[in-house]
Amino acid sequence: MSMRKREEVQKVLHEEAAELIASYVDGHEKQFLMNDIRSNAAIVACMDSPAESHDAPSLLQLFAAFLKLGATAFGGPAMVAYIRKLAVEKNHWLDDATFKDGVALCQTIPGATAIQTTAYVGLRVRGLPGAAASFVGFALPAFCFMLVLSVFYSQTHELPLVVAAFQGLRAMTVAIVAHATFIFGKRSLRGAADISIGCLAAVLFGFKANPIVVIALAAVLGLLLNRKRTEPAPQAPAKPPASAPSRWRITPLLLAAAAGFALLFSMNRGLFDLGALMFKVDLFAFGGGFASIPVMYHEIVDVRSWMDGKTFMNGIALGQVTPGPIVITATFVGYYVRGIAGAVVATVSVFLPSFLMVVGVVPYFDRLRSSEYFNRCTSGILASFVGLLLSVTIQFALGVSWDIPRILLAGASLTALLLGVDVLWVVLAGVAVALITLK
Repeated sequence: MSMRKREEVQKVLHEEAAELIASYVDGHEKQFLMNDIRSNAAIVACMDSPAESHDAPSLLQLFAAFLKLGATAFGGPAMVAYIRKLAVEKNHWLDDATFKDGVALCQTIPGATAIQTTAYVGLRVRGLPGAAASFVGFALPAFCFMLVLSVFYSQTHELPLVVAAFQGLRAMTVAIVAHATFIFGKRSLRGAADISIGCLAAVLFGFKANPIVVIALAAVLGLLLNRKRTEPAPQAPAKPPASAPSRWRITPLLLAAAAGFALLFSMNRGLFDLGALMFKVDLFAFGGGFASIPVMYHEIVDVRSWMDGKTFMNGIALGQVTPGPIVITATFVGYYVRGIAGAVVATVSVFLPSFLMVVGVVPYFDRLRSSEYFNRCTSGILASFVGLLLSVTIQFALGVSWDIPRILLAGASLTALLLGVDVLWVVLAGVAVALITLK
C-alpha cells in the first residue's frame, strides 16, 4: 500500500472511531466499540503487510538483487552486513528489528549463516517463493565459480606452476582453519563447561570418532553441565512477521525432498550416496559453514576415501577464492567424484537443509530461543565444533610438507587474518608468493 493510500484509510478509520465514541456510552457498547476498532486496526495491519504491499519486490527483482550480491559474496558470515544494507537500508524491504531476528535465527540453526539470511529476507517479503528466489540467486554465482575452478583443477593440477600454487594454498588453508577455530572459540567458549566439551571433542575426533556422535554427546553434556547458565530472554520483534510461513508449509517441501532422493536412489546409487552425505553434512553444521568441515573431512577422506587429505585441502582453498559459504567445497567434491552431475547433486544437497531449516523453524523460533534446554544443548554443540575444528587444523597441518617458505607463508596468512584482512586478498597474495618461492 502506498503511503498516501495508507493515510487515507487511517483517516477514515479515525472518523469512524469518533462517531462510535459519540454514540456508544454504556459498558456493553464500549466493549462492542473496542472490538470494532480492533477489527478495523487488523484491516490496516493486513493491508500494510509487506507480503501484500505493492512496494514489495517481484520474485525476479529479488533473484537479480541477490544474484548480484552473491557474485561478490566473499568473506562468509561477513556478508550478513551487506545483506542488511541491501534489504534494510537500500530497499527498505525489512525493518532493522525484523532483520536482526532473522540473523539470530540463522545463527542458531545448522547451516551457513549468510545464505540462510538471504532466504529469511525473501521469506519475509515474498513468502516461500521469495525465499527460494533469494536463496538460489545468492548461491548460483558460487556454484558457477567453483564448478569452473574444479574443471580447471582436474585438467591442470599436475602442471608445475599449479602444483606450486596449491602447495602454498595448503599452507594457507591451515592458517585459514586455525583462524576460524580461534574466532569460533572466542565466540562459543564462555566457561569451564564449554572448554571441557571442546577439549573432549578434539580428543575424540583425533581418535577418528564419528563427528555426529561427538556432536550428539556434546549436546547431552551441554544440557547437563550448563545448568547454571542463564540465557537472556529474547526480545519481541518490532512487528509481527507479515509473511511468515504457516507451520504446514514445510511438510510438502520435506515430501518433495524425500521424493527427489528416492528418485535419485532408483536412478543412480552413487549420486544418491553423494547427495545423502552432503545433506547430512549441512544438517549438523551448527554455528556456520566452517562447522561443516570436520564432518565433511571425516566422511569423504577417512570413511569413504573418495579423495586424500591434500586434495580435500585444495578444495577448501578453492572455496576461499570463490564467493559464497565454505560449504561450496561440496561442488568441488561432487565434480571430483561424479563429474558435473555430481557437482549439481552435491551442491543442491548441501544447501537444501539450510533452506528447509529457515522455512521450517521460523514459526517456532521464539519458542526455541526462549527454551533453557534448547540453549544449553546448543551451547554444548557449538563448543564441540571448536574442538572439531582444532582437530582438523592439526590434521591439515600434518598433511603439509613444512619448510621455511611454507612456515612463513602460513604465519603471515594467519597474522593478516587476525588483523582483519579479507581472506580473498590473503589467498591471492599467498598464491603469488607461492608461485615465486615454491615453483
